[in-house]
Amino acid sequence: MRSPTEGFDEVAEQAPTPAAEIERLTARIGDLKAAIGTAIVGQGDVVEQLLIGLLAGGHCLLEGVPGLGKTLLVRTLGEALELDFRRVQFTPDLMPSDILGTELLEEDHGTGHRSFRFQQGPVFTNLLLADELNRTPPKTQAALLEAMQEKTVSYAGQTYRLPRPFFVLATQNPLEQAGTYPLPEAQLDRFLLLVRVGYPTAQEERDILARTTGSAETGVPRVMGAADVIALQRHVREVYLSDDLLGWITALVRATRPGDPAAPAAVETYVRWGAGPRAGQALVLCAKARALLHGRFAATREDIAALAAPVLRHRLLLSFAAEAEGKSADDVVAALLAHIPPPAG
Repeated sequence: MRSPTEGFDEVAEQAPTPAAEIERLTARIGDLKAAIGTAIVGQGDVVEQLLIGLLAGGHCLLEGVPGLGKTLLVRTLGEALELDFRRVQFTPDLMPSDILGTELLEEDHGTGHRSFRFQQGPVFTNLLLADELNRTPPKTQAALLEAMQEKTVSYAGQTYRLPRPFFVLATQNPLEQAGTYPLPEAQLDRFLLLVRVGYPTAQEERDILARTTGSAETGVPRVMGAADVIALQRHVREVYLSDDLLGWITALVRATRPGDPAAPAAVETYVRWGAGPRAGQALVLCAKARALLHGRFAATREDIAALAAPVLRHRLLLSFAAEAEGKSADDVVAALLAHIPPPAG
């Protein structure tokens, strides 16, 4: 089974950084939060989950109705990081070559010799904003599969490696809206987290209106580079996770599958297909990343419980009974956490 953060394994094998360097890097996380706060009002949980995906080395999918600042949030993160950043607006007429690149026929005017040259597309970057990913047909959506899993692009018999680090931060509108195409299950599984973006509170909305309708312009400072990001990802893997908690994660993931002896009634009734081992890998890495984000070097039960829904909600294929009764994947995850309690201590 391949890791959801394949491509960083060689980083994980490097020697640990001294404690002072770790403190410096974790302080940078606070600077990154502050930089995002210069442009984003509220959305604390959303920002935290986005940073967890960054530290864990995975891709994030943000879902919410238009106008909630999903694109602004990702763009702000791109501005705060000293990384190459590109944005692709996904539309119904977008083609795979518009993302991956294409071959161009070039002629040497001196010799008349003609040859093909591969022109790299916008996927060749560190941080790719795939805006409204589900507004393009599945053929174009699938162009990102290899890039997200293998960190490579194959074209005309050649394989090209993508820059390191590489993240896809995608946004999508709810499927109930017109002009959307559901993402295939295989592509959803490539996203480490599915982050739900909700409406702001009344005070947050007031602050948004005041901040965005005036004449003042606030720049986003750049606070972290590629080397710092990769180093933090290495330290995420060094965060301690007890055997009891590892066993709890294993039990939670296995209990999402109908027919498993430990599956609760909600899973048997409302789930057609449960999560695979990649979900367990994602939950372990995300719990470790959350611990580091909060200045701890050991993951806790709270870290796992807080991230169970973002990790599992897009990896559960619900049944018709769930749709008929208005049950969501989050409802199933809540029942799962209640059915399989964490280890004591």
